[in-house]
Amino acid sequence: MVRGLDHLVVAVKDHEAAARACAGLGFTVTPENRHSWGTANRLIQLDGFFIELLSIAEPGLIPEPKENTFSFGAFNRDFLETREGASMLVLESSDPARDRADFEQAGLQVFDPFTFERVANLADGTSVKVAFDLTFVRDPLAPEIGYFTCRNRYPENFWKPAFQTHQNGAQCVKAVYLLAGDPSDHHEFLGGFAGQREMRATSLGLELETPRGKISVLTPRAYRSLVGQEAADAVQGSLPQIAALEIGCAGLEETRIIPASDLFGLTLVLSPVS
Repeated sequence: MVRGLDHLVVAVKDHEAAARACAGLGFTVTPENRHSWGTANRLIQLDGFFIELLSIAEPGLIPEPKENTFSFGAFNRDFLETREGASMLVLESSDPARDRADFEQAGLQVFDPFTFERVANLADGTSVKVAFDLTFVRDPLAPEIGYFTCRNRYPENFWKPAFQTHQNGAQCVKAVYLLAGDPSDHHEFLGGFAGQREMRATSLGLELETPRGKISVLTPRAYRSLVGQEAADAVQGSLPQIAALEIGCAGLEETRIIPASDLFGLTLVLSPVS
């Protein structure tokens, strides 16, 4: 089973400033929601994909990780100690048990199952219940990137047309770009994680097509060619890392690139919908 892109977690220190910056780019940003383990988020919903702007709201509530238990809060807290930006890549799930079996068969490190519910605050001031099943895995060659699959139990409560309508015409995810010294080091993990064994590999990088968007792992030289010198120079932190996100926008005539230095550690590529 090939899994499509579900969402990207972007860890930020100033939640309100990040939300204002995204709104200034023409995105509709949801009201703030809180997790019981100390983090807060605001979302940017597209067509079946979303960006999760995440911050640490209550550090005292964050549980520490255990041997087989992944701590979402602790991972992002520790990530923010070194930099801001995209901390976690998330793929869709329709069956967590099958995800786990597939990952184990592929030889991936899998953590204990995790299920949670929270209240989602809507634009009209009302709230609804949402719930998710998460299956965390780890790439030992990319310890600063979090990976998991996510099954949405109440999609009818989560996806809202008002949140999916954006002034800048944003509609869909096109690609997530990872940056690595040697992209080929990650083909086994990413193939097992996405369930996609067909991929294109060149001297410049690795590319996996999924049912929703593309995962591309690039060398620094290839990344510079894609985003330009300014955005390439804005990369902070060690490799490998999630460097950029490409979003298709209706009505856009030319590709626009917002470097990570202007957007809390994530380079954003806004391109015409083809």
